[in-house]
Amino acid sequence: MPNASGPYLVVRREDGFGDVHPLQPGQHLTLGRANTNRIVLKDELCSREHAEVYLAEGRWRVRDLKSLNGTRINGMPLDGDWELSTGDEFEVGRTRFVFVETLDELPDLPTTRPDAGGVSIKKRLGQTRFLTPLPDDSPAPSGPTVAGGKRSLSRDLSLLYRLALDMGSADTYEELVKIVLDGLLEAVPAEVGAIFTMKEGRDLEVTAHRHRDPSIHAYSRVSEFVTNEVLASREAILAEDVSRDRYLRNRESLTSLGATSLICAPINFGNKTLGLIHLYCTDPHKALGPEDLEFTVAVAKQLAAVIQQLRRQESLSFENQALRDQLRVESEIVGDSAVVHEIHDQIARVAPTNATVLIRGESGAGKELVARALHYSSPRKEGPFICLNCAAITETLLESELFGHEKGAFTGATEKKIGKFEAAHRGTIFLDEIGEMGVHTQAKLLRILEGHPFERVGGGQQIQVDVRVVAATNQPLEKNLQEGKFRRDLFFRLQVVEIRVPGLSERKEDVRLLADHFLKRFLRETSRKIRGFTASAYQKLEAYHWPGNVRELRNVVERAVALGRAPMIDASDIWLSSIEAGGPQPSGDGTAVYQPLTLEEIERRHILRTLEHTEWNKSQAAGILKIERSTLDRKIKAFELKPEGN
Repeated sequence: MPNASGPYLVVRREDGFGDVHPLQPGQHLTLGRANTNRIVLKDELCSREHAEVYLAEGRWRVRDLKSLNGTRINGMPLDGDWELSTGDEFEVGRTRFVFVETLDELPDLPTTRPDAGGVSIKKRLGQTRFLTPLPDDSPAPSGPTVAGGKRSLSRDLSLLYRLALDMGSADTYEELVKIVLDGLLEAVPAEVGAIFTMKEGRDLEVTAHRHRDPSIHAYSRVSEFVTNEVLASREAILAEDVSRDRYLRNRESLTSLGATSLICAPINFGNKTLGLIHLYCTDPHKALGPEDLEFTVAVAKQLAAVIQQLRRQESLSFENQALRDQLRVESEIVGDSAVVHEIHDQIARVAPTNATVLIRGESGAGKELVARALHYSSPRKEGPFICLNCAAITETLLESELFGHEKGAFTGATEKKIGKFEAAHRGTIFLDEIGEMGVHTQAKLLRILEGHPFERVGGGQQIQVDVRVVAATNQPLEKNLQEGKFRRDLFFRLQVVEIRVPGLSERKEDVRLLADHFLKRFLRETSRKIRGFTASAYQKLEAYHWPGNVRELRNVVERAVALGRAPMIDASDIWLSSIEAGGPQPSGDGTAVYQPLTLEEIERRHILRTLEHTEWNKSQAAGILKIERSTLDRKIKAFELKPEGN
């Protein structure tokens, strides 16, 4: 016993007290793994400089030194400085210290914390040596001693490694928890195990349970006291039936379960508890020990990471499916006209086959929508849908885009590139504006359509793909054939099935449905409060001849939503393109009337109509015209434009 006067820090053990450290004024008592500390703790759960006890304003205080695993005071995490009082206990790693002014104030031992159900908590654990780096100055740990003899650390590590591999191969949560239970009951002497999943709030649901005796199928929950303690502290607990403790024999025990000891470990990920692991031992000759608790905590931490990964994978799958569903919805051809019904019928008959399809129609009529509908109605719908506009790429680069290239194949080819055909393997490739493809590239495309492999530009490896080709054009390919711009054999190979998409002027009865469809989409995107179109707005939309087809209608509705101020879109909000102002105009019977105007006059009229539409708001008009405000001012001056009445 030291001669120095108090106060003291006394190490508390399960069976009594250990070292006594007197506290001296003017002296900072540091604790940690490093040999420079006054109290050196050879504990891998401790940081090199973990905590310190010091005197300030006549009171002894303890504070954590930003340790990895933290310090606990009276069972709670230490946050900031704590003024110590007699009887306070704080934990540094696996070591507990009691603060007393005199040694006579030490509590009676052994001390346990029983509950009304007869449970005595023997050990708490938030970390495990299996997942914590060993101290730099510590020797490798030897095999731990548990009830029944020596236990091999190498065996535990081998079991953890094998269990981690099995957990990683699980495809579902149910399969995962069964793997974990099997692994735990192989490693620890428990007879019964269960895994609970945290539901909404703090409700726990038994997801899986197992008994070593296969004839026993029922599961009885263990102490609610232990469960609540674990949820509150987020630390694993090793507890025993108090009937095994000679100081608490008069307490009610866990005899109703036949359990002698139990482990309850939280499945923590970040700041969230995903569930609990319950294990209990029923053999009176066996008991769960501290090393079993260490092993269970290691498994719980691995399990939490795998659960989170499974949930993330499931979330991504749902998100992917939602995006596919959204894409499928937006790929629907909106309309109720006879020609639209005919297109739907053609798609339904052609989609299940692998036939090459040639889609014809004016620009903006919706040829890509037909191609998407073909893909997502086919057996290839789970595969990729790759689009390529042949008119948007120069002839020299088109071959590289379609078939890929090797590193160094040409100037600028700094790395290998996968072509569109490889990317579309087991899916569909949509080649828009196929009439713009050069004759040399057409020859390679024909070979692929005939089932032959191809090579990347600058490469020699033969590549075989399984791709359905859907092509589209707004050009008269027959004329290109006569002029030698398009291969005759490729034309007949593409035109296995031909689907014609009519222009919007041929299905005026669909204008209202399309306008409503686009309005709903843009209202979702912008959160604008617009109830719909007025009757005069519908009349204006249906009277127009739509040279830009569905694409033009979409832009008109988008502009009306963006600039409209009233709760309903009126005719004045429907701004039609310059083609209406200076190009063909619908006559009374709906036929187009030609007006012989110069380009300068068309531009003048278009700018004037735009200014009138925006009530001479020049900034807004310049935005619509896609020109600078200064450019608009110059054109107003050049055309001598003035507001009406000036």
